[in-house]
Formats: sequence, structure tokens, C-alpha cells
Amino acid sequence: MKRVRRKLLQRRQAILMISIVVFMGMVWLIYALSSPISGNRITTSGESTVSLNKNMATPQEVSKRYKIVIDAGHGGKDPGAEGASGNRERAYTLALSTKVYDLLQQEPIFEAYRTRTDDTFVKLKDRAQIANDLDADAFVSIHGNTYSGLDVSGTETYYYADESFLFASEVHEQLAEATGFKDRGVKKESLGVLKLSNNLAILLELGFLTNPSDETNMLSEVHQNRTAQAIVRGIKKYFVDREG
Repeated sequence: MKRVRRKLLQRRQAILMISIVVFMGMVWLIYALSSPISGNRITTSGESTVSLNKNMATPQEVSKRYKIVIDAGHGGKDPGAEGASGNRERAYTLALSTKVYDLLQQEPIFEAYRTRTDDTFVKLKDRAQIANDLDADAFVSIHGNTYSGLDVSGTETYYYADESFLFASEVHEQLAEATGFKDRGVKKESLGVLKLSNNLAILLELGFLTNPSDETNMLSEVHQNRTAQAIVRGIKKYFVDREG
């Protein structure tokens, strides 16, 4: 009788241990499924799921993050230059600045900001003030050029403060090659948006919208992508070389 009772006790203990193991396994599974990180996906409250880029630098790997303000020239009641086809500068600058902003967002060393995100009017002093309030490391104003003669073409870059010359030169070098337009050089000019800036500040005249050939290229998606990549490449080269 004692032997039977012992066997029953042992069987109950075994069942209890199995139940505990199964219970712990279920708890672990529930926790794993509800965890913010699952496999190579990462989610945050209120945000859609984003793939985790294994090649992306972690905050610990970035010694400094540079604040870059991208300014889409003109906008709203200020349409800017009228191109050869009748298109206006304000639309071109917004499209290109958005591409530059998106590319900067992919670079761990940069924090990108914009002076406008749609077809709205922003005063010159307010554009510069956005960068000043952020204590930005650089301000980049994007424009399309205009001239009365249809045959005038080319890319040129402007700066005002002497401290901005090297920055302007780095970006312009990349742009002159990428646009394929005549290289009109880097020029010092007392433009309002540059004079009001407390930061490195440059103004890019990518090409002449009044030149039919320039405009056709400038309005194409392929050319805009290439131009945006060149701008970011120039910005990155300047700041990475500084760190080196």
C-alpha cells in the first residue's frame, strides 16, 4: 500500500513539474511576441513598423550630429523665377529641397530641418531665424536662376561670411560635376538670407530656369536625384573632413 502511495505521489510531482515548465514556456512566448523588438524589426508606440538597418551607425558610433537647415527658396505669394516652360521656381526648389532633406535623414551624422514643407511664403528673416534658433551648423538655400537671355546657363554658389567659403566650395565642386551645366563658380554676395544667418550659410543657384535646356534637366526626376545626391555629398565631405 505504501509503495502505491509513493508511486502516486511521484506521479503527481512529475505532473506538477511538467505544468510549471509548460506555464513558464507560455509566459516567455507571450513576452517575446509583445516585446518592441522582434527579430530584425523594431516598433515604437504610435509609429509604423520600420526595418532595422544592420549597417546603420548607432548613436555611440557618431561623435557629433550636425544640424543642417535646408531652405526651399520662394513659395506661396512669392513664385520666384518663371521658367522657359512657364513653371515657377517655388515648385522646383520645394521638390529638390525635399529630396535633399530625405537623403540627409538617412545619414546618422546629420539632423535635417526645413524652412518650409509646402507651397507657403516664408520671409527671408524668418528663414535665417529658423537656423539661428536651432543653432544650426549650416544653412543651405536652394534656388533656380533667371536671366533675360535664354542662352545663359550654369551653376553658381553664393556665400557672404568668409567662414562659409570652404563650405560653399565643397558643395559647389560636387554640384558643378553633377549638374553638367557651365561652372559659374563660387561668389561672395551680400544676399539677405545669407547676411541674416549666424551659421555657415550658402545659396545654391542650380541652373537657369529661363534656359530651355537647363530647365528641362532641372525639372526631370533623374536630374533632381543626381543634384540632391551631390548637395548631400558636398555637405558630408565638408563635415567629415573637419572631423578628420
